[in-house]
Amino acid sequence: MSEAAPTPGAAPARGAEPGPGAAPGPDGIARCPWALGSADYLAYHDEEWGRPVRDDVGMFERLSLEAFQSGLSWLTILRKRDNFRAAFGGFDPAVVAAFGPADEQRLLGDPGIVRNRAKISAVIRNARVALEVPGGLAALIWRYADPQAGAPATLADVPASTPASKACARELRGLGFVFVGPVTV
Repeated sequence: MSEAAPTPGAAPARGAEPGPGAAPGPDGIARCPWALGSADYLAYHDEEWGRPVRDDVGMFERLSLEAFQSGLSWLTILRKRDNFRAAFGGFDPAVVAAFGPADEQRLLGDPGIVRNRAKISAVIRNARVALEVPGGLAALIWRYADPQAGAPATLADVPASTPASKACARELRGLGFVFVGPVTV
């Protein structure tokens, strides 16, 4: 999922020449062009983007935030992420799975998050399903990773979905997950 990073998770070398699809940031370091639009994107690019997430809580958070992002900009979600984390118990599936109707109402009234009833309900449902995934959510998703896939050289080389993301989304939906599709995965 590294749009133009030379190696997933690797930060570009300080002062590196921009490669295909890369552009120098305000400090002269080559980065993906999408990261240069705001300080929030820049920090996300440098500190998180392209780095593997191997635990169930982290994977559940990513899937949940992607569901909330649907139809919105990632920057909107990124800027509200701390509020989401507070509202959804740090995205611990065990905590979220215990949410009931009063929690849904609380979330619908929380101006710090995206207040969409279908998305809120989906995250709660997905937490319950995530607890039942044999071997864990992260392990399921990582089964679909292609260790032979190289990093894309340009943004144009990044597909919206892949055969693996389609298969993974199909398995997640088969287990009962909602608001997960091949682009989200």
